[in-house]
Amino acid sequence: MIIFIWNIRIGLKGRRVELIVELILQFIGEVLLQIVIEALVELGWYSLAAATLESRPHPVLSGIGHTLLGLMAGGLSLWLSPHLMMKTPATRLANLILTPIVAGLAMSALGAWRRSRGQELLRLDRFAYAYLFAFSMAVMRFAFGS
Repeated sequence: MIIFIWNIRIGLKGRRVELIVELILQFIGEVLLQIVIEALVELGWYSLAAATLESRPHPVLSGIGHTLLGLMAGGLSLWLSPHLMMKTPATRLANLILTPIVAGLAMSALGAWRRSRGQELLRLDRFAYAYLFAFSMAVMRFAFGS
């Protein structure tokens, strides 16, 4: 009887560890998804800037543009994969809050690296614009993902 109860307790602890690992992997997957999409958008912006733009638009207009691009990227990601990695409402809300911060910090670090190499920076290389993009993408996924 004691061995049976001990096995049940170990089984419950093992399930708890499994859930924690699964949650961490889901969060990392969401962060990586947003960072990869932001990097692709940044690559497109660099190509566009090199080819056409002579002056930069007003920061407010640029912020609105990054928000709209984030919403479109979120819609595109839902079209490609409509099922969210985060299943519970609490983890989805945590993802909505934390992932844009992590993505913004990652893009800001990339911008600092580019600055140290003497490369031209885009607005997406700054935390605020990267955060706007990632947050609007996360809002789209939060609102319409299943």
